Amino acid sequence: EIHNRFLPVLGWTFIWAIFATVTCYFGGIILALLINKKGLKGKKLFRTIFILTIAVPQFISLLAVRNLLGEYGPFNSLLMNLGWISSPIGFLGLHPSDSEVLAKIMVIVINMWVVIPYTMLMTSGILMNIPSDLYEAARVDGASTVKMFFKITLPYVIFVTTPYLISSFIGNINSFNSIFLLTGGGPTYPGYQAGGTDLLVTWLYKVTIDQGSYNTGAVIGILTFLITATITLITYRRSKAYNEEDTFQ
Repeated sequence: EIHNRFLPVLGWTFIWAIFATVTCYFGGIILALLINKKGLKGKKLFRTIFILTIAVPQFISLLAVRNLLGEYGPFNSLLMNLGWISSPIGFLGLHPSDSEVLAKIMVIVINMWVVIPYTMLMTSGILMNIPSDLYEAARVDGASTVKMFFKITLPYVIFVTTPYLISSFIGNINSFNSIFLLTGGGPTYPGYQAGGTDLLVTWLYKVTIDQGSYNTGAVIGILTFLITATITLITYRRSKAYNEEDTFQ
């Protein structure tokens, strides 16, 4: 099985890590900019609402969403009562006949709801430390809001948060909870332990815990470590946060 499923699982692991990192990172930045916008009323209320997502343990949130989107959950029941669908939709790939693509899209979207508030809080503090003189000089030169975002705000935030961005990417490669608690790695395929949404880490769990195949599990674990360690070292060594540690340009 490891020969037939390794490349598909590895490919999905990278796709998941990229989308989960990028969507949550930029989603948090945009949300922080909106909440910290001057003249916005109810800033404290909005912050409190998003902080509540952090206050609730992640596994509780994920299990709650799994129940909501389940085959007989409230969301499917509502759609059927409204007459919009005739049979339940397999949002999370809990059955072999469910759509793998839909399950992958859903885990990425749900992960955004869980993780974006963390990025928002971190980015809010960074935005407050950007020198206001930079924006004033840009306004004098006639720069638009969009141009100031791409030329001042975004480069500054990326420069400061590069280590976080790398660690977030590596963390998503090893994101066990988001996949295991939502889809369980499904939809499953006959004869294969690794399902359509399984990451390397969830596949490793199934191979070792369910099958007791520790040799195969060791191979998967070592390969996962080599991949994550290599990406971390190469990316960080090439980043401005490392090469220009004491400056910001």
